[in-house]
Amino acid sequence: MNAPLQNDLYLRALNREAIERTPVWVMRQAGRYLPEYKRVRAQAGNFMNLCSNPELACEVTLQPIDRFNLDAAILFSDILTIPDAMGLELAFETGEGPKFGKPIKSRADVDALPIPDPNDSLRYVMDAVSTIRRELNGRVPLIGFSGSPWTLATYMVEGGGSKDFSKVKGLLFSDPETLHALLAKNAEAVIAYLNAQVEAGAQALMVFDTWGGVLSPANYQEFSLRYMQQIVDGVTREADGRKVPITLFTKNGGQWLDLMAKTGCDGLGVDWTTDLSVARKLAGDGVALQGNLDPSVLYGSPESIRAEVKKVLDSFGDAPGHVFNLGHGIHQFVNPEHLTVMVEAVREMSGR
Repeated sequence: MNAPLQNDLYLRALNREAIERTPVWVMRQAGRYLPEYKRVRAQAGNFMNLCSNPELACEVTLQPIDRFNLDAAILFSDILTIPDAMGLELAFETGEGPKFGKPIKSRADVDALPIPDPNDSLRYVMDAVSTIRRELNGRVPLIGFSGSPWTLATYMVEGGGSKDFSKVKGLLFSDPETLHALLAKNAEAVIAYLNAQVEAGAQALMVFDTWGGVLSPANYQEFSLRYMQQIVDGVTREADGRKVPITLFTKNGGQWLDLMAKTGCDGLGVDWTTDLSVARKLAGDGVALQGNLDPSVLYGSPESIRAEVKKVLDSFGDAPGHVFNLGHGIHQFVNPEHLTVMVEAVREMSGR
């Protein structure tokens, strides 16, 4: 039996309820900027060993909660676990980022992809979720997540990260049917994966569309948003007698917040290139907004960090439905004490 939630500010904010202060958490909050994380990662040997060890994944998930007393925990994992479970042979090269040994090169490659059973080839993720939920013991909600079908496809076709996305965009323009077949499989896999996370104990969900912003408006709707809509429609939206909110985040997607809001999601992530007052007008009052401090602000002085936090809070205004966060993941070279300054500023300035 899971413990009742002691701090549900994050869930209430996503439901746009009136709350006593703005909740705060940080994308990539369990990561390389923390010395305690580096110690555990060294113990694990490599990144995938850390992801696939439920006890160690739990330990690093809880590290930022213990240090900063944040309002939500997010599962420590990687967006590329699904394509790895599909047999694409994921490896993380030091200093180079993720690489796939078997990238997608043809329609036959797409047709051969299995839909992973989350409780089989991705069992380690579900074990991590249930372990984290147990160890949190109701302190704060646990967020489960996945990459978007389009973002997963970029890595699967490019074979890793990319600067120009030539292979996946080449596929989009030369053979859109094959790309749609890949995206459909990805969407089916993501829905199964997220639903299994909810079953294992995740209390909220987030979809990271890291590379949606590289598409044209029409292509964004056809190749990214269409499949995120399928996810919103297909995931479990209630568990333990409580709503399971889902947040969509397209980096550099501020111009499409109105379209994203129409999916029926509960929250939208906003990066620092869109002012929250503008985002509210675009998205309307039907969704909460998450964001959107520029991560580089944390390289500044404590005084400048506090000033920038105030700008973000003032930009959103007094309405319900704001989750304070960075506009993307925290940088690895940030001084953790600067994150403490940010979190304390949010608490102090947003109190109602």
